[in-house]
Amino acid sequence: MVRRNKPTVLFLVPTGVGARIGGFAGDALPVVRALSQVARVITHPNVCNGGSLYWPLEDVLYVEGYGLDQFCAERWALRPVYQNHIGLLMDVALDPIARTHHLNVVQGAAATLGLNIAGYGFTKRPVGIKLSDSGAQTPSWGTIENPQTLLDGAKKLIEKGADALAVVVHFPEVADTAYDQGQGVDPIAGVEAVISHLLVKMLGIPCAHAPSFMADAVSVQEVHPRVCGEVVGHTFLPSVLVGLSRAPQFVPLTDRRLTPTDLIAQDVDLVITPAHCCGGAGILALASRSPAPLVLAVEENQTVLEVPPEPLGIKAVRVATYLEAIGAVAAFGAGVDPCRLRLDTPWVPKL
Repeated sequence: MVRRNKPTVLFLVPTGVGARIGGFAGDALPVVRALSQVARVITHPNVCNGGSLYWPLEDVLYVEGYGLDQFCAERWALRPVYQNHIGLLMDVALDPIARTHHLNVVQGAAATLGLNIAGYGFTKRPVGIKLSDSGAQTPSWGTIENPQTLLDGAKKLIEKGADALAVVVHFPEVADTAYDQGQGVDPIAGVEAVISHLLVKMLGIPCAHAPSFMADAVSVQEVHPRVCGEVVGHTFLPSVLVGLSRAPQFVPLTDRRLTPTDLIAQDVDLVITPAHCCGGAGILALASRSPAPLVLAVEENQTVLEVPPEPLGIKAVRVATYLEAIGAVAAFGAGVDPCRLRLDTPWVPKL
């Protein structure tokens, strides 16, 4: 394993599970910004997407969830890039006002931010999203009526030179929910993950999704500060384009053409996860490795899940807050066992 100046941390906050931190509009960004000062961070769009609000992040790799699972399972490597050629795929069901807003965003991202936009296109058929009514205390989910039209539209953009995909799909109106007041589960997050998982699985390139609603259905009332990123602008697309602009490319390990800067699962030194969200494919794959990365389970980040590390055989260090987790990472990077900073840590036993 190549030694770097900073340790590599996989930072996870599962989508659509009502995480108190990271379950809203980019509200985990302050954590990632601070963490990136002491570590190289691998994380996913759910953590970084803040609608119209975003932050340029150095030493942070923006990796879609399915791609993360493949990376952790040692099937794909992550190849950092200087820039991607982003294709924008829009649902033909977008109303004319929404189309205009999204085209303004993508043109502005090219002109103002200098992003490399390969082009845009529309699906031939409405994608058709149906949301679950799972309630505020269970993970959100939904279904896609016409997934093939997404794949067909994406392939056309790839043929035109796109190597990363931003996708905007029309969603049905969502009534005012506890989510708007900073409580409960994001009602659309589960099916958003389905969209991006599908495209990454079938096409093998970075992808992230931004939902769109009817123009007259967009909320204009005051909402909880953690949700503000979704209502201060006309679209959720800006942070997606910024994240995708330098998202690492996926390299199947079967082709054995890795470069010195490519990252593989063995490069992960630590994992940070909510304490009761330890059942995901990625963390289970990493925890089964020998030696396994140090897992920091953050107790303050409550969710609707109840999957702690201990019953799964995952050896984790429980920390109360993300502030404590960042301190543990800094200690690790300095060559100090983070547990040695606790008074309750037992002294070294005789073997």
